[in-house]
Amino acid sequence: MENRSLILLLFAALNISALNSLAQKKSHFTTKPEIIKLIYKNLKDADAQYQFLIDHTPADSLPRSFSKNGKWINSSSEYWTSGFVPGTLWYLYGATNANVLKQDALKKLKLLEKEQHNTGSHDIGFMMYCSYGNAYRIDPDNAYKNILLNSAKSLSTRFNKNVGCILSWNSAPGQFRVIIDNMMNLELLMWATKASGDSTYAKIAIAHANTTMKNHFRPDYSSYHLVIYNPETGAVIKKQTAQGAADESAWARGQSWGLYGFTMMYGYTKDPKYLAQADHIAAFILNHPNLPSDKVPYWDYNAPNIPDAYRDASAAAIMASAFIELAGYTNAANSKKYLETAETIIRTLSSPQYKATYGTNGGYILKHSVGHLPKNSEVDVPLTYADYYFVEAMLRYKALNKQ
Repeated sequence: MENRSLILLLFAALNISALNSLAQKKSHFTTKPEIIKLIYKNLKDADAQYQFLIDHTPADSLPRSFSKNGKWINSSSEYWTSGFVPGTLWYLYGATNANVLKQDALKKLKLLEKEQHNTGSHDIGFMMYCSYGNAYRIDPDNAYKNILLNSAKSLSTRFNKNVGCILSWNSAPGQFRVIIDNMMNLELLMWATKASGDSTYAKIAIAHANTTMKNHFRPDYSSYHLVIYNPETGAVIKKQTAQGAADESAWARGQSWGLYGFTMMYGYTKDPKYLAQADHIAAFILNHPNLPSDKVPYWDYNAPNIPDAYRDASAAAIMASAFIELAGYTNAANSKKYLETAETIIRTLSSPQYKATYGTNGGYILKHSVGHLPKNSEVDVPLTYADYYFVEAMLRYKALNKQ
């Protein structure tokens, strides 16, 4: 009876297109003309900037970042960020209809095709859904659908029933490591159930979300980055924050991943506990005394050298996109607050402080993101996922204006 109820719930509520569902849900929202005007300019500028980026990327590589000494940093398809630039190209093509962007997207997409069979990475959701998912939404093709379904099968192999989670970082014996980032990879599985009619994928995603909600969050709804489980018993061994300032600190991008992930899970399932979780995470972020008024967080909400700590544009961009989505689900008071926050972030990231001019910043849209500060990796540089979620946030906001 429980499984039957779950399946009925899933098929009653699943949404394949976040952008389309947003446009339907948020018809009562009033967008600000100056934000819409800013978005149109940003998309036009991003079109030219990404053509510049692709022109400086080897044909057999995918963009990753641009160093402070002026060198392009690229990756193979196996790297976790490999799907973001192809996904951004598809987003920009869908917004501008510039055929050159589509051709660039197709070329980079081809490099990713073999990753559909990659069972060695939990990031296959990032890699394949952000790229092929956008391709399939904008240019429906059964070949894309099959690649996505194969990708979901590959991701599913990393699920451990004892733990109730998908394995994140490949672990040492006796350890099963799960990071908050993994909430983002669940959308591939939720989509796969909708596309295939096989509830197995969604059941895995729901189990992972439930376990994460139980073990990753503190009483104030801030999140640990990493939880290590016993793979045999499912017991929690340790909780820590690998990329943040300290184990008990609130790593900024991690908080944004959680906000986005539980918002997404509510959108697909309509399970009220996910909406409550997203609202609680939002409250932690928005009420934090260290959140700057321009809403671009420091790389960690508890960074030791605030206000001189690095800001993280990637955490802000993810947050903005999540807040626009969440505004369509929650109560009126929260909805207004979330949309206003997203508007502030879009304004801030559109300013010269964060938005690069044509031909600078290696061709990336946004400056000032932080990858892994404790390891001094990708600090205060452009990052592909900052651009991806910034463009997504703008398109989600722009979609509200069409109603």
